[in-house]
Parts: sequence; C-alpha cells; structure tokens
Amino acid sequence: MTSMLTCSDYLLNLFELLAGDGTSEQLAQVPVEARAQLPARDLHRVERAGKLALRLRNTLDERRRHESELAALFDTAGDLARVRDPDAVLRAIVHRARMLLGSHVAYLSLNDSRAGTTYMRVTDGCVSALFQQVRLGMGEGLGGLVAQTARPYATPSYFEDERFTHTDDIDHAVGDERLVAILGVPLSVGGSVIGVLYAADRSTRDYSHDEIALLSSLADHAAIAIDNSRLLEETRHALVELNTAHETIREHNSAMRRAERAHDRLTDLVLRGGTLEDIAKAVADVLGGGIVVHDEDGTELACAATDSLPWPGRAVRQSRNSGRSVPWRTNLVCAALAGPELLGSLTLVGCHEPADADRRLFERAGVVTALVLLLRRRTAEAEERVRGELITELLGAGERAYGGLSARARRVGFDPEGSKVVLVSRCGNADRERLASTASRYVGQHSGLAGTHGDHLVLVLPGTDAGSAAQYAARALGTSAARPVTVGGSGPVEGLDGIAGKYEEACRCLEALLALGRTGEGAALAELGFLGVLLGDRGDLSGYVRRTVGAVLDYDSRKGTDLVKTLRSYFEHDAGLSRTARALHVHVNTVAQRLERVSALLGPDWRTPERGLEIQLALRLHRLSGDEQ
Repeated sequence: MTSMLTCSDYLLNLFELLAGDGTSEQLAQVPVEARAQLPARDLHRVERAGKLALRLRNTLDERRRHESELAALFDTAGDLARVRDPDAVLRAIVHRARMLLGSHVAYLSLNDSRAGTTYMRVTDGCVSALFQQVRLGMGEGLGGLVAQTARPYATPSYFEDERFTHTDDIDHAVGDERLVAILGVPLSVGGSVIGVLYAADRSTRDYSHDEIALLSSLADHAAIAIDNSRLLEETRHALVELNTAHETIREHNSAMRRAERAHDRLTDLVLRGGTLEDIAKAVADVLGGGIVVHDEDGTELACAATDSLPWPGRAVRQSRNSGRSVPWRTNLVCAALAGPELLGSLTLVGCHEPADADRRLFERAGVVTALVLLLRRRTAEAEERVRGELITELLGAGERAYGGLSARARRVGFDPEGSKVVLVSRCGNADRERLASTASRYVGQHSGLAGTHGDHLVLVLPGTDAGSAAQYAARALGTSAARPVTVGGSGPVEGLDGIAGKYEEACRCLEALLALGRTGEGAALAELGFLGVLLGDRGDLSGYVRRTVGAVLDYDSRKGTDLVKTLRSYFEHDAGLSRTARALHVHVNTVAQRLERVSALLGPDWRTPERGLEIQLALRLHRLSGDEQ
C-alpha cells in the first residue's frame, strides 16, 4: 500500500524540480498528483506553490535566454573588435541569428547601388541554389519594404502577405527554399539602409518583440562590420595612395636632383669648352646608355659607350618636326636644333622607351649639343674666314716678307715651318660654300689651311706625299659634296714662300687630271708620268727617270749588263727582235732573254703604248742628263 504524501512532500518536490532544472510540464504535474492525496486546504497551498514555481521557471528561462543572447552579442562585439576578415564576421552573425532565434534559415542581403539591385551576401541553413543566387530589384519583396521604411517587418505567411511587392523571381526563389515565415530587419549606416538581415522558417511562425529586437541588435553589429570593412578598405586605399604619392614625390625629387646634377655637369662642360666627345661621354654616363652624335648631314661627330651607328635621317626629321625625341629601332633619337635650323642629332642606344625623367634629360642634352654645335660652327666660320684670308695672302704675297703671315698662321694652329703639300680643286658657285665648309673641317683635322682663291678651293697640309694627300682629300670632299671632286696636288715645299709656286703647279695637275678624264681622283704631277714632267714647272727629271726605269739602271749597275742599251735599241727598231739583235750583234734569243729580264724588273705592262712612251722618254732624259756611259 502506497504511503500517504503530505503537503510538505509535494512542496519539497516542487523545490527539487526547480533546483534540478525540471521542465514546466513536470512542475505542472505536481498539483495534479496532489489532488488525489491532499485535503482541500493543503491542495490549495500546493496549487498556489505550483503556479509560483511555474512563474519562477519562466523567469529563470527568460533570464537564461537573455544571458545567451547577451553572450552572443558580446561574442559578436568581440569578433568586430578583432576583425580581420569581414566576411567571416558576417557569417558568424548570420549563424548566431539562426541559432538564437531557432530559425530554419538566416541570411543577409546587401544593396548594389550601381546596379540598382539587392543580392545575397551570406546565407546559413539554405539548401536552394536558386535562393542563394537570387538578385532583387530595389523595393521588391519583404526586404524592399524593410529598406524603404528602415523598419523591421515580419510575416507569418509570406505568400499570403500583400503588404509588399511580389515578383516571380522572388516568389520562385522563396518557394524553392520552401520558406513560409520571414522576419527582416534593416542594416543601417549613417541613416542609410545598406542591406537586410533575415530569419526565416519553413512553417508558420509569429516572431516576438524580443526576437525582433535580438535580430535588430545582430543587424546593427553586421552593419558595423560592413562599415568597418568599408573604412578599412578606404584606409588601405588611402595608405596605398599615400605610399604611391610618397614614392612619386621621392622619385620626382630624385629625378630633379639627378637632372640638376646633369644640367650642372653639361653646363660646366660647355663653359670649360668641352668637346662633343665630352658631351657624349657625360650624357652616356648620366643615362646609362650609348650616345652617338651626328651633324646635320649625317656625319658622325662623336661616339661614347657604343659602336658607330648609321644616321637615322627619318627619325631626325620626325624629331625636328615634333620638337621631341622619337623612337628609332631600339634606340631614341633627338634632333639638336637652333630654332628651326637643324644642327645635328643625338642617338641614345638601347633605350627605346625611357622614363619621362630620362627622356627629358636626353632632350635637354640635345639642347646642350645644339649649343656646342652652334659655337663650333661660329668658331669654324671665324677660323675658316681667317684661314681663307691667309690662303689669299699667301698666294699673292709675291716678294713680301712672310714674317707677319707666319705669326698669323700660328694663331690659327698652322705651323709655318716644315714640309707642306698644296692641293687644288675646282669649286663652282653652286657648291662653293658647302665645299669650303667641308674643306675647312677636313684641314682642321690635319692642322692645315683651306680657302677659296678665284674658282679654286686651295688646301695646304703638312706632309711630303702630295699624291696620297690629294687622293684622301678627293675621297673626303667627294663624300661630303655627294659628287666627284678632283684634286690636283703639288709639293712638298718648305716654309711659306714656295706655296704660291706650288699652287700654280697643282692647278696644272688639276687641269691634266680633268683632261685625262680622271674626274673624282686625286694625284700629283709626279704620278702623271711624262705629262707631269711636261706640265710641271722645274720638274724633277732625275726623279722621273728613277721612277720609270730605275730598276733597270740598278740591275745594269749591279750585274754589269746592258739592259738599258737593249731597251733603247728595241724601241729604235720598232720593237723588232731580229733587227734589234743585228744592231746589237747578238743572237735573237739573247735579245729575248734580256727583254724577259726587263719584264721581271718593270712589270709585264711595259710593252703597252702608254707605258712604252714613258719608258722611251725616261731613256732619252737619262741620255741627255749625261749619266749614261
């Protein structure tokens, strides 16, 4: 038989259930059981105690729920304080919203102001790919209502609620996720709604004020996370821009200092009378590339840190027209200009696309080069004028003393002492200035003089070989003038007083070259054979004999033979071997052997008419000189 329970037993049972986290159902069961055991007076006490126990249980549950919510909010605040990955914070907030509200689904959408739409940023508990990828127009669906009013909205049955705009896309997505009840609260930053935080269930549900307040608190945290992310991104962007600006300023300052040093260096070179080679080396050193300098005609004037290059004429014209440097192959070309006049050009080798600062430095070097070229031209023009005047006075000095002319010659770098050769070329009015300028540069390289005298261009150069000097001058002047230039030479002559006479001889040599059709060549009278002897004034007869038949004369002297006599008889008898043999009283084979020896000494072409004539003249001069026994 079950023992009878007293009122105290039931009251103790209620306390034990409260202390042991008994459920509300267990607490409500205690008064029910007491009705069968206790009298009315005691039962009233137990029922009253049961109601108090249920109220206390509800209070305890509510406090625990608040504690859980507060803990979640503190955890979220901690996440925000330690934020490194904003997306991770948003995912944690959405997940906590779902857990705390006990919802099937939670998600967060953000506005895309540029596209005019709202898109899903984070979802938790979703299974529909269509729902996770849905993009809504502004003002559509429950979220549109929340965004427009900036207030929370809840619906226990989404498809039956007519307070917001339904669209096929939204309804299909919601239906695909099988959602019924939806709660949405705004994410606000600075009074503007940037998105919506949702909790949703797949069954009908009425969301309480506490649940709406909880979700709103989480939405505020999410808005803070998003705003912090924006601020962090703006801060990072500002730092990047600041670093970029700092680097730009640093590079600009460095470029300015480098440009100042380069400008000072180039200016110092110009003031100290630096050459184009000095300028080229300085620019090559500053820019770290090779430099080639050409004049306006394409002649290379200087080269530094690279090999020679062809003249980039087309690129020079482009640079001249634009006033800026232009690319050419893998190089950069800048015209050196004095106003619109082209003085020359610079080529920066191996630097097709330099930095802006280097390009400006290169173009500034072009200006400095133009200044040097202009000074060089003015100096050359002055020297050319002085040298030309000196040539005129030398040729017309006559019997005057040469003391004053010698002093003036030294002032322009010409040594009046020593051996010199005189070169003459004909210059017409069309190219007189160009040819004279070229000749001036040419003699400047050889410490000579150049000037015009009548229709002739006259060059006086140190040296003893007039023929070689004439040949070199003909090639150099012809290349510059882009046409054949014929040069007659004469000399050598010692001092200044014989230059006028050698000038006349060089003129006759020039006429002889032109008469012989040897246009574009250079030679001296001595190289024209008997024509030189005939045209020359006080020709070197013995020298001519030695140059023509000296080898035969030497052979006879060494061997005691008679090849000279055999040669003379050979020519006197019209090159007939038999008649020559009879005249010499020797066998014809002996004559043939002697002539073979002559061929070995004079060369196989001695029998040609032109060479034969020179040899006959040399033999006659040899006889007339009295040297022949």
